[in-house]
Amino acid sequence: MSTATRGERRVSPVFLALVAIMAVSIWAVWTDYSASPGFAVFLFVVSGWIVSLCLHEYAHARTALHGGDLTVGAKGYLTLNPLKYTHAVLSIVLPVIFVIMGGIGLPGGAVFIERHRIRGRLKHSLISAAGPLTNAAFAVVVTAPFWLGAMDGVPDNFRYALGFMAQLQVTAAILNFLPVPGLDGYGVVEPWLSYKVRRQVEPFAPFGILAVFGFLWIPEVNHAFFDMIDAVLRSVDVTPWDTYWGRELFRFWQGTPDIPPLTGIVF
Repeated sequence: MSTATRGERRVSPVFLALVAIMAVSIWAVWTDYSASPGFAVFLFVVSGWIVSLCLHEYAHARTALHGGDLTVGAKGYLTLNPLKYTHAVLSIVLPVIFVIMGGIGLPGGAVFIERHRIRGRLKHSLISAAGPLTNAAFAVVVTAPFWLGAMDGVPDNFRYALGFMAQLQVTAAILNFLPVPGLDGYGVVEPWLSYKVRRQVEPFAPFGILAVFGFLWIPEVNHAFFDMIDAVLRSVDVTPWDTYWGRELFRFWQGTPDIPPLTGIVF
């Protein structure tokens, strides 16, 4: 039976502070209140990204709790506190660097599930799938104003910030679903592999994500990957124009970009 005490399920003040920062930055972008619109976009994207990281890891933990691992509550995984999931370098610094370098969403947190407590291969697969499915759901929410046709009257900078945030969430979902050791996609298929195959693959798990990003440095692979991301985003009416200028605003240290007016642009 899945259970956790009230204290183990209480939402962390750290998470609430992140949500507050995201809300204030959304207001600043929407109203163009900040002297540096790019800095407001930066705060919105980074705080929103960490919020999505918390939800990603919470989904893993919550699914594990219902699957039979009752220890996740005591570990603080149900509080949405990013400090319970994160390593300062792997979970915050590196993901932000990857965002700055190329707009790639890299969830860097981790929850440590006591897999021996989980019975049934399907439960193991669902635990792994829960994280990237959360990124996919986050992407649906972020892109909703686009595919619902509700962007009329929305400030351009806010539109671009949403577009860039959507790109990060879509890349995170797709990358995490790759069946590569060390990524959630491999966790989905691993329970269905033979013991011999799992043992042979196990030593490569720490290097799987490095291999993925190594491949993404290959120009042809990078172009093909982002063409796929653009195709997914276009299907929900988010254009390369939106994601490009969102990324340019995010890089506020380069100065405020001279963005042409959106009116009259045909995609």
